[in-house]
Amino acid sequence: MTDPNPAYAVPAIAWPDEHIAFAIRHAIDFKTKPVGALGMLEEVAQQVALIQQTLRPELRRPHILVFAADHGITAEGVSPFPAEVTQQMVRNFAAGGAAINVFCRVAGIALHVIDAGTQGSFADLPIVIDRKIAPGTRNFRHEPAMSAAQCAAALQAGAAQVDAVAATGCNVLGFGEMGIGNTSAAAVLLHKLTGRPLAECVGRGTGLDDVGLAHKLAVLTAAVAAYPATAASDPLAVLATFGGFELAQICGAALRAAELKMVILVDGFIASAAVLVACRLAPAVRAYCVFCHQSAEAGHLHLLTEVDAKPLLGLGLRLGEGTGCALAYPLVQAAVAFLCDMASFESAGVSEKTAAAPTATPAA
Repeated sequence: MTDPNPAYAVPAIAWPDEHIAFAIRHAIDFKTKPVGALGMLEEVAQQVALIQQTLRPELRRPHILVFAADHGITAEGVSPFPAEVTQQMVRNFAAGGAAINVFCRVAGIALHVIDAGTQGSFADLPIVIDRKIAPGTRNFRHEPAMSAAQCAAALQAGAAQVDAVAATGCNVLGFGEMGIGNTSAAAVLLHKLTGRPLAECVGRGTGLDDVGLAHKLAVLTAAVAAYPATAASDPLAVLATFGGFELAQICGAALRAAELKMVILVDGFIASAAVLVACRLAPAVRAYCVFCHQSAEAGHLHLLTEVDAKPLLGLGLRLGEGTGCALAYPLVQAAVAFLCDMASFESAGVSEKTAAAPTATPAA
């Protein structure tokens, strides 16, 4: 497609070559099990093998990148938590005390924390990677969240972070986020890019009560009405108008990871909204994405339906941070392991299912 923003060139993402698909399916079906007996693990094995174009795929040096940013829309009271919680949680990540730290340690996943655009400074924490575009987006209730140039810079920063990780040999990558107010941005992205009613896209975020949820919906309804010309046919304009710097960096990272033919682990509602933008810009991105879980956030089921995704887990998570990626990764490992290491009927000397005997014709 023609890039509507000359400051950012959408990469050409190739769909995986299907010529090997039959061989992969044959290898899966002739393992020592009934056809389809491993359920969704078979689908994941098929997908990873197709991405890597081999019957013996490998998952190397898994990483999760957590992008953090602040949102101007929080000035409208759309979250029960103050904006400074973003900075506090980044420090928690850096200290190793958050849920994503714990789950990455359990799963053996490397974790990188990126300041995509927070209001704070982390100069005292060299472990936090500085890719700050600005100290938070503007309040999209009154003006676009970011300029086209800022949006392009964020997309490029996300891609550069993927390049840095890919240089270590990583070929499987998950994305997490932290940003008070980012469920508001994600809800509007889903609404604008799919046409779903805004009320179906807006959820409780970090724990709004009924009054708070109604206020959030009213604020976002007014914000959307202020930009009638921003259309789904221009995903970059939608992202710049309503998105966040962490969302834009995840979008750019997903595009680059797909271009490099990496396996992409997709977390919950916010990360999925960023990946939805990437899929609207380059539809083949979808082929590289493993959707890890269905979030408890209201709009996530609708988003998963839009991209025809069956998530691996349904644990009622709504934390973000990439936690769903870390929890689902062992299942992806298991899918790859059974394809590579499980015996076939032939190699194990196990008899295959025999054809059903013909039904006898009753005597006249």
